[in-house]
Amino acid sequence: MAHNRKVSVIGLGYVGLPVAVAFGKTQPVIGFDINKNRVQELKDGYDHTLEVEPQDLTAADIEFTDEVSVLRKSDFFIVAVPTPINDARRPDFRPLLSASKTVGQALKKGDIVVFESTVYPGATEEDCVPILEQESGLICGQDFTVGYSPERINPGDKERTFTKIMKIVSGQDQATLDIVADVYASVVTAGIYRASSIKVAEAAKVIENTQRDLNIALMNELSLIFQRMNIDTLDVLEAAGTKWNFLPFRPGLVGGHCIGVDPYYLTHKAELIGYHPEVIQAGRRVNDDMGRTIAQSAIKNLIKDGVNVSSAKVGVLGLTFKENCPDIRNSKVIDIIDEVKSFGVTPLVHDPMADGEEVQREYQVELVTDEQLKDMDLIFVAVAHSLYKEWSMDDYTRMLKPGAHIWDIKGLLDREAFASSSYKLSRI
Repeated sequence: MAHNRKVSVIGLGYVGLPVAVAFGKTQPVIGFDINKNRVQELKDGYDHTLEVEPQDLTAADIEFTDEVSVLRKSDFFIVAVPTPINDARRPDFRPLLSASKTVGQALKKGDIVVFESTVYPGATEEDCVPILEQESGLICGQDFTVGYSPERINPGDKERTFTKIMKIVSGQDQATLDIVADVYASVVTAGIYRASSIKVAEAAKVIENTQRDLNIALMNELSLIFQRMNIDTLDVLEAAGTKWNFLPFRPGLVGGHCIGVDPYYLTHKAELIGYHPEVIQAGRRVNDDMGRTIAQSAIKNLIKDGVNVSSAKVGVLGLTFKENCPDIRNSKVIDIIDEVKSFGVTPLVHDPMADGEEVQREYQVELVTDEQLKDMDLIFVAVAHSLYKEWSMDDYTRMLKPGAHIWDIKGLLDREAFASSSYKLSRI
């Protein structure tokens, strides 16, 4: 170990747990979460997010707790709680501010607090530090210090894991930056990048996903244009991709708790300082509308074929926000489902990764089994789960009526095979 700090991780979700496990393989770590059920689950050696394998969880020296008193044994706090948006698409800092309050109650002189949650530039020092000071009675910069190290966890990715991704670190002063860099360098093998300030690190994180969001928005808008020209968008992208500097982005649904959320943090801050961001918000509008647009196009095709929409059987394959991941938060597939429902049809939704009870609780949607997907007039292949990639053409056609429609949102299916059949395959 290149440091002598006692590490704790606050928030044991998709981001926090892999961080805690990585440190727990080299030293004793405190893992804190306010969810008692989550704490017990981890104590039992199981991670329902599937980000950490049971053997890795067991191998890590982590004291799981929901007691603030246990946190007081730590002197290096890593805050990794969600930063969602509310119904008005504004930053929802409640989890972050609550975590700051919790950490503040455990702070001692000489401690360091590092935030990993995605925020807009300035949030760490302007929003979190005052709560830390209020709860602890200590003065930031004198009694304790703060840093920021943006998370880069990619849920479901077993190759680019926490220790294998370059880690940006920052601190409010040089001494803090040195310690933060040393602590993370003790577990991150991909290297450490020292940002020049906390605000620079915060901004770097929020623009990573904003850039990706805008690139996907461009692809989505191109797909809407090409559909009207009866041109296959993926064919166009394959052709354009032969140029050495063409970027390999593809159209699709943009959900989850990063790409579909983070740009709103930046636009919110921009508006607070008097700037109205045109390009970023335009991209968000395009991406936010894609689910509804896809569903409307599919229903129009049924109507053109003379199908009575009100009695049509519609299936949706996949509900999680991305492939091979059980996370359903901010899934844009629900926009397809809701739009189909607006035509008086209740679609049959199937997902091998999602938890049925959670889906019912979050979206009031009941998941169905493979056997229930029969005599479909229309199926949306919405998420590229490995199971759906493994299914053969026969597996898909067994679900469909002759002449039925398939909307292959993820480009999984063999277009040539369907071209010689009675089934109508569409791609975005």
